[in-house]
Amino acid sequence: MTSSDLEQLCFHINEKIGTIKKTLSLRNCSQDPTLMTILNKIGDEIIVVNELLNKLELEIQYQEQTNSSLKELCESLEEDYKDVEHLKENIPPHLPQVTVTQNVVNVSDLEPQELIKVEEPAPTKKPPKEQRIIKEMPFVTSDEFNAIPAYMKSRLTYCQINDVIKEINKAILGKYKILHQPKKSMSSVARNLYHRFMDEETKDTKGKVIASLISLFSGHYFIVEADIKEFTALKVDKRFHVILNILRHCRRLSEVRGGGLTRYVIT
Repeated sequence: MTSSDLEQLCFHINEKIGTIKKTLSLRNCSQDPTLMTILNKIGDEIIVVNELLNKLELEIQYQEQTNSSLKELCESLEEDYKDVEHLKENIPPHLPQVTVTQNVVNVSDLEPQELIKVEEPAPTKKPPKEQRIIKEMPFVTSDEFNAIPAYMKSRLTYCQINDVIKEINKAILGKYKILHQPKKSMSSVARNLYHRFMDEETKDTKGKVIASLISLFSGHYFIVEADIKEFTALKVDKRFHVILNILRHCRRLSEVRGGGLTRYVIT
């Protein structure tokens, strides 16, 4: 056995002896009430630190998701900027030039020979059509997420709930873009969806319109499970309904039932 091997063996034995001493000293702590109190406090602090680390992990996941979305947006803007620069540098020479016609007007206060050139006023532009703003469901904040009872959110994370909100907003936009679209420009598929949407709003009326439904649907946006399946890839399963309960708890939506349908109204 060489000297280096002997040194390594001694180091290993000394390390094991040190570990045994620490174990024995910790074992003796259980017999001292003062030390046990300190150990219990340390245990409580470890639990608090663990909870903080879990919250930090959720926040990091959300920030990473936001960062990824911002990168995609930046790349899209860069492509648009390149397209605009290309168009600016390659304007076709055959485009007609804008000319301004001028009228010659005599002014009585001036010499008869003097003429004043007056530019013809530019034609007034038609006012742009009013754009209809489609209401979307706001995301759940971290404070709201922390206030949700543990039995309600179970193992769901902050990001998972907001991902479902994103898909619900996709369904709302898809539905109400069709409802706001002129009927003449609709395809056959869009027209069928349009009629379904209208039937869902009036399904509970028989001869006389229920006043409560009019006041509800005239100023609110709502979707049904068929819209979720039509415009998103979400699965309408038990987990989805658990998240809907959370969104109701956070006052993001309410339910109106009638005619065999459950309408999820954006609040």
